[in-house]
Amino acid sequence: MIVSTHGLTKRYGTFTALDHCNTEVANQEVFGLLGPNGAGKTTLLRLLLGFLQPTDGRAQIGGFDCSSQSIQVRQRVAYLPGEARLYRRMKGADVLQFFAQMRPGGNLAKSRRLAQHLDLDLRRRVASMSTGMRQKLAITITLAHEAEVYILDEPTANLDPNVRRSVMEMVREKRQEGHSVLISSHVLSEMEESCDRVVILRHGELVHTQVMSQLRQRHQIQATTNGPLAPVPQHLVDRIQLAVQGQQVQMDTQGDLADLMGWIADQPLTELSVQRCGLSTIYEQYHSAEAAL
Repeated sequence: MIVSTHGLTKRYGTFTALDHCNTEVANQEVFGLLGPNGAGKTTLLRLLLGFLQPTDGRAQIGGFDCSSQSIQVRQRVAYLPGEARLYRRMKGADVLQFFAQMRPGGNLAKSRRLAQHLDLDLRRRVASMSTGMRQKLAITITLAHEAEVYILDEPTANLDPNVRRSVMEMVREKRQEGHSVLISSHVLSEMEESCDRVVILRHGELVHTQVMSQLRQRHQIQATTNGPLAPVPQHLVDRIQLAVQGQQVQMDTQGDLADLMGWIADQPLTELSVQRCGLSTIYEQYHSAEAAL
């Protein structure tokens, strides 16, 4: 595992920002952090980078302790903060050159290619750029750097839908190139499409870990019944969660639907609809729908 945390905790007096977090990020994995503001996502990322000292527990990146060996950790990480601050008087092209020369692994030619891909006008000074343009500039700086791990805090904030898709494509390309990406976001559709695993944080606690390949095998079936349903066959019991209220039937299923549909076809059901469960279904078990917006 390229990233690991064990009992990682951060308290400020009586307030617990992160509580005994245990998780791991594998090599060549896109790993997502989900949760509303204040859930502990940014605290976790800053602890990993050594910007904060843990109250308890430990974290490692590439075998180095994030607290006592933070310099070695940051040599292996490219980090995009939630609010990137750039030199306002510099032009975009000069900013790219500055960061490419500042760190080993910088690549000015690659920075320029990424900027062109994001349709970024490098002739402008940072001060005259829109919020979205400055975000694109910060993303370009981060992803152009060669690193083992990319830590991205809300990378698509303030971006329009087309640019968001381009950024997430770039994230997936990093995985294909053999890198690991740790990303936090409020946009559930982006996480669902791009992540291999997602964890959900609530009030500083890691409350759920979701393997996305397993989620894509889950479906929700809704129907109306005009008679009693037969018992669920024993070989399907572990794969169906059945709820009946009056004439309304809801089934949450896991795995291949083919053998389930044989039993369903024999039931007195009408107005049948089948939907694949999305990440929002899981998220709303831990947070209200309003918190996901």
